[in-house]
Amino acid sequence: MEAANILIVDDEQVICNGCRMALMDENYSVDIRMDGRSGLDAILNGGYDVVLLDMKLPDLDGMEILKTVGKEKPAEQIIVMTGHFSVQNAVDAMKSGAFDYLTKPFSDDELSIAVKKALENKRLKEENLYLRQQLAQRFDYRNIIGENQKILNIFEGIDKVAPTDSTVLLCGESGTGKELFARAIHARSRRAAARFMPIDCSTFSSSLLESELFGHVKGAFTGAVKDKEGIFEMANHGSLFLDEVANLDLATQARLLRALETHEYMPVGGNRFRKADVRIIGATNRDLKSMVADGKFREDFFYRLNVFPLLIPPLRERRDDIPKLLYHFLKIYCQQMEKRIDGFSDDALAFLINHDWPGNVRQLKNLVERLVIMADDGSLGCETIAYQLDSDRIRPPHAIPETLDELKRAKQEMLEKEFGQIERAFLRRALSSTDGNITQAAKRVGMQRSNFSALMKKHRLSADVAKKI
Repeated sequence: MEAANILIVDDEQVICNGCRMALMDENYSVDIRMDGRSGLDAILNGGYDVVLLDMKLPDLDGMEILKTVGKEKPAEQIIVMTGHFSVQNAVDAMKSGAFDYLTKPFSDDELSIAVKKALENKRLKEENLYLRQQLAQRFDYRNIIGENQKILNIFEGIDKVAPTDSTVLLCGESGTGKELFARAIHARSRRAAARFMPIDCSTFSSSLLESELFGHVKGAFTGAVKDKEGIFEMANHGSLFLDEVANLDLATQARLLRALETHEYMPVGGNRFRKADVRIIGATNRDLKSMVADGKFREDFFYRLNVFPLLIPPLRERRDDIPKLLYHFLKIYCQQMEKRIDGFSDDALAFLINHDWPGNVRQLKNLVERLVIMADDGSLGCETIAYQLDSDRIRPPHAIPETLDELKRAKQEMLEKEFGQIERAFLRRALSSTDGNITQAAKRVGMQRSNFSALMKKHRLSADVAKKI
């Protein structure tokens, strides 16, 4: 391991020589400066691991040096030395950025222990910084696939709000990736080194959720045989992601509101409050304002959550991102399953771009995984994809027709919803192959121009669609 570099700044030759000998015996590399100005210059430009700084120098006060270094190099590990010890001196030095304090005269052992503690603190800080950088890279925006302007606007919003402690409310349909955006906020915050704790508010009963959030003490209820820490305690100094906050009952909302306002909470069965510094990121797929109007959601809790709202768009509103998402997930699952699939046929891609994706990115991801599992050749065609998409639908028993008229209506609805998608993709592909020339497109597919134009009108397509594929 490379020897640590130590700088001694002191105007007493005896102190400098004594410290140098003691530290060099422990294989440290030691430099000396005997006045304040050269010492300050060495600290700012020398790259030392630890600095031993005398508080009384002939040309520059040690406290002035501390304050300057605190502004220029706040991570510097400085141990101050003085023969004029007082509690106030120690407090002032620590406030100005000193790591430790030695009172002259001090022993070699005291010096050694102080330097080792400073080096360990430096190592921990560097390790912490590295982990935060790794975390930020893990949740880099490159992991959120999207170049649509709505997604870029969200990235901009995250960059602004992440460094603050403001509460964020992510609004969007199920499957739009709200937790991924929440993790990106946490990774870019000052809390990134602490825990990110996600909890789905729809999976617990109100009584169980309170225990999960705030913990409980031994004997709080039947089965509580020992104290249990809650998610608030585990997320202290970190971020708590409350998914589907619309499912919280009014009583739990009130308890959460108090925890947000006061940073205090009480475990179930407890008799004293505990502190927790937690940043809240909420998410919902419902209209909370309407729920407030209906008395199903607390108005004060809504406004406490809605400090910085971010609206995550559904996939159908950013169709230009669909090809990128498809090939992103295709690459992932081909690697996992060790399959070679070149991609999607033109008509399949057009069909997928025009699909409405009610399950959003989650549905698209699951579809691609299923397609890779089922694939036997190197290309994914429209027919296979249409069949797999159809299997996403769950048909309830009451949807089965009971009369001939209902059967005819059901058939018509299926034609409009399912075959309409294929018909639209058929038109787009024909137009694309002829660069938007309607006459040539009609001729290519064996239709009269008037019929082809009528079909385009039905699907509200223009010749410009060819430029968008």
